[in-house]
Amino acid sequence: QVHLIESGGGLVQAGGSLRLSCAASGRTFTIYRMGWFRQAPGKEREFVAGISWSRGSRWYADSVKGRVTMSRDNGKNTVYLQMNSLKAEDTAVYYCAADATALGSWNYWGQGTQVTVSS
Repeated sequence: QVHLIESGGGLVQAGGSLRLSCAASGRTFTIYRMGWFRQAPGKEREFVAGISWSRGSRWYADSVKGRVTMSRDNGKNTVYLQMNSLKAEDTAVYYCAADATALGSWNYWGQGTQVTVSS
């Protein structure tokens, strides 16, 4: 089992910045990649960013590319999502996820943290 706990959400004005954290615990040695997803009210959950746990390669959704940076600290088993130039449409619950299967699925999820961007 892998347990994920997000933190860092909150209320920020448009144009501002926020950094989310996700701490992993448990069988973290099984993690292949980690990702951030978000779900806005009335919308489906969507992918935001991902990172390879071992190599550190990263990839982003087009909607956030250039404004968001995902990073990791393997020593702390923590990933971060630095979000800049926030827009009202970034308002959502942000979820951290881990893939511990190497089969392309996200099998562990955090409880989510709310990000609200006021315009």
